[in-house]
Amino acid sequence: MKHHIKNGRLIDPANNIDRVADLFVADGKVAAIGDAPAGFTADSTIDAANLVVAPGLVDLSARLREPGYEYKATLESEMRAAVQGGVTSLVCPPDTDPVLDEPGLVEMLKHRARNLDLANVHPLGALTMGLKGQALTEMAELTEAGCIGFAQAEVPILDTNVLLRALQYAKTFGYTVWLRPQDAHIGRGGVAHSGPLASRLGLSGVPVMAETIALHTIFELVRSTGARVHLCRLSSAAGLELVRAAKKEGLPVTCDVGVHHLHMTDADIGFFDSNARLTPPLRSGRDRDAITAALLDGTIDAVCSDHTPVDDDEKLLPFAEASPGATGLELLLSLTLKWAQEQRGQDALPRALAMITSSAARTAGLPAGQLGVGAQADIVVFDPAKRWKVEGAALASQGKHTPFLGFEVSGQVQATIVGGRIAYQR
Repeated sequence: MKHHIKNGRLIDPANNIDRVADLFVADGKVAAIGDAPAGFTADSTIDAANLVVAPGLVDLSARLREPGYEYKATLESEMRAAVQGGVTSLVCPPDTDPVLDEPGLVEMLKHRARNLDLANVHPLGALTMGLKGQALTEMAELTEAGCIGFAQAEVPILDTNVLLRALQYAKTFGYTVWLRPQDAHIGRGGVAHSGPLASRLGLSGVPVMAETIALHTIFELVRSTGARVHLCRLSSAAGLELVRAAKKEGLPVTCDVGVHHLHMTDADIGFFDSNARLTPPLRSGRDRDAITAALLDGTIDAVCSDHTPVDDDEKLLPFAEASPGATGLELLLSLTLKWAQEQRGQDALPRALAMITSSAARTAGLPAGQLGVGAQADIVVFDPAKRWKVEGAALASQGKHTPFLGFEVSGQVQATIVGGRIAYQR
């Protein structure tokens, strides 16, 4: 179908576009910006007056819970949540059940996602068989099946020699290894940021050094191997300072941060609110401020939703017993806009959108996140001023738990186009 999106504020950070302009879509691609191509006749017209037209969002961490955890969420429910939140491409970690360590499992997931015909799903393959940290997976076969990189999800590798071999192999074939820096022993069993608040509440802590010790190890291995590593969901000022130094040194590393960590601190646990039980844990105000500084200076490459739907049976428990995680696909845009509003400045909105579009796509090596002529037509149209209340009934995701429940946020998606097809329209 051919679409004409007219009168919208077109923001495309990848191509430095920020102006009111019409956008024309044909054959699943961006056909033109500004003036219609010769002979163009639209099948549908979207009036985007007072709305923003941007590339579809690229989310670097979204657990879809299939296969194996359908009682928490289904592929269909989470894909609908994605397009309702303006997310057109998402990366899913390999910690499903069974683990994504065989090509057949990856192909099945990709096939199921294609049949739903909603957002584009890009799986990460398991770095080791069963995520057990012992035998390496067949990375070449997993790549052929559709994996864009390899990860251990939340399971640290105990044997550093295994990680070394994995990075050597990845470097040889040009694969990216996605690691969340977390020491296997320090902070094990911890549920909150180590600090005065955790001590006062009697909660076991996860110290910042659990992140920094792991980063030191990873950077030494990267120096030795030259492998490209993406660091997932950093949380601390000290960790970001190490990444800043590593980038200055020229190491091939990138990193992202979870959108919840842009706004909240460990103080938001309040009186044991299990909705604020996250991995990595919410940290101090100083750490949150360091995340903002790292976003502004380019140390952080992308912001992700860290979407982890959890059902009532695992969330409505005492804080230390509750499963970590929060729904985030439908909040990624609004929480990023909230961060942009706090920064003010003329370029705050394009800069913030880059973190969840072009920069995120570049980090994952995906041909997405931009609206140049000829690019795939993955588009979100949203009202940046429209305010809405975060409530379970407003969320398409099967996971209804988030520390932002009851908050009023701005930024409501009006339409999401994936590959030239309208996947969602309010």
